[in-house]
Order: sequence, then C-alpha cells, then structure tokens
Amino acid sequence: MASTETAAAPPRNDLTGVEAGLDALDSVQIQRAPIGQLLRQKALPPLIGVLLVLGVWQLTYSLHVTASYNLPSPANVWSSLNDLWTAGTLFSIIWTSLWRGIVGFVAAVAIGTPIGLLVARVKPVRAAIGPILQGLQSLPSVAWVPAAVIWLGINDSMMYAVILLGAVPSIANGLVAGIDQVPPLFLRAGRTLGASGISNARHILLPAALPGYLAGLKQGWAFSWRSLMAAELVASSPDLGLGLGRYLENQREGMSMPGVLLGIILILLVGVAIDLLIFSPIERRVLRSRGLLATGR
Repeated sequence: MASTETAAAPPRNDLTGVEAGLDALDSVQIQRAPIGQLLRQKALPPLIGVLLVLGVWQLTYSLHVTASYNLPSPANVWSSLNDLWTAGTLFSIIWTSLWRGIVGFVAAVAIGTPIGLLVARVKPVRAAIGPILQGLQSLPSVAWVPAAVIWLGINDSMMYAVILLGAVPSIANGLVAGIDQVPPLFLRAGRTLGASGISNARHILLPAALPGYLAGLKQGWAFSWRSLMAAELVASSPDLGLGLGRYLENQREGMSMPGVLLGIILILLVGVAIDLLIFSPIERRVLRSRGLLATGR
C-alpha cells in the first residue's frame, strides 16, 4: 500500500510546470505594436473608406444622377467649410454644441448611475422603474422637445432637459445590465469582507460591472448628442447662440445644400471624434486589464 501511494504522488518538476502554466494563463501579455503597423491597421482602413465615399460621391455628381442643387460636389461642401473658417465661426459653432453635450452628459451620468444601482439591487424599485427605463430608452429624443419647450421655455435649460431625458435611461440600463453579469461569488466575497451600501457599490459592484457600465456610457453619450441635435434643430432663439443643429436648420431654411451637407458631416465628425478619443481608449484599457481583449488592439 505504501509503495502505491509513493508511486501516485506527482513529481515535483511536474508540479512546478503546472504552476508555471497557470501563472502564464493568469498573466496578460501586453505587446506594443510598432507605429507603422498601428498606422496600417488603425488609420489606413478608415482612410480608404473615406476616400471610397468621396470617390462615389464625386462620381455621382459628375454623372449628373440628380440635379446639382440636390447633390453638390465635395468641392462645394469644402467651399462652405472654408467660408466658415474665413468668417472665424467654425470652432464657435462646434464648441457651442460640444459644451452643451458634455455638460448634459456629465449631468446624465450623475443622475443615471445611482438610478441604475437602485434598479439593479432593489427588487421593488426594479419592478416599478425597470420597465419605464426600458420604454424611455426606445422613445425618440425629439419627442421630448415640444414638452421641454412648454415646461422650460426656449433656453439652455430646455436643451439640458432633453439631453437628460434621452441619456439617463441608457446609462441606467447599461449599469443594470453590467451588474446583472457580476458573478455572485464577487458579491458574497464583498459581504464577507464587510462591504455594504455605498462601500459595496464603490468597491464591488461598479468595478465588477465596469465593462457593461462603459457600454452604457457610450450609448448614453450617443443619446446625449442625438438629443442635443434634435433640440437645436427645433428650438430657435438668439439667446441660444449658434450650434451645429441650428446651423444645419439655418442652411435648410436658406436652401443651401452644401451647407446642409457640411452641417451633417460636422455633427458626424464630432460624434466619432468623442468616441475615438475618449470612450474607445478607456474601453480598450478596461478590457485589456481583464484579459478580455487580444493584444495589439
């Protein structure tokens, strides 16, 4: 019997190899790709995509598929951009909308986060508010503009109200989805360590639900930007200044199709830039730290 037990014990060298293998699985290998490779992988594909769109656009214009006042050439739109640059109003128009969007989004995060925590962790609150949040998320933001104008008048408060009504449900629902995916073992470990209430939310729930929370924040920013553009398109007042939405509507009223296309392109570029410069790097960092992202991305 004693000889059998001796034979069943694994050799020490094998145990060392197993431990080394487990350590290798736990560790995240971060390898920085060369700049040339990053440019080929990150910058070249979207650049080719933009050039293809411009090529198709110019070809459609050159073939006179439709009247030129319906579809101006890229050069006409560039001329409108140059006019704004020469007049010195390009950055002020962008900043007016961008500042409103940022302030409204930060307020939406401050309101949507505690609502998401309550809905996720308190069953009666979830039963009462959860379906309402889901329904509000599917409601087009422009539907809130008439009501906000009647409640608050045509001013910045109306703009922020429309942003909050559009973004808060998305942020709260994203946090609820993230908390629902937290392994129960984390929650039990937190309770064992004495975490409860705000401490549990700060040290256990929010860090564990961070990937889902980030997805909700990205969606919340998209809703904030769309809501703001809808409000600026509909509401008009000299006190509001000239933002991108109002610039777009002014160009439509003036029947300037190059200006309309320029407004659409600027709105698109600002939305894409915020995602690429702020949310995507944070998301990659979080996912990579958890081993959920392949190296080199």
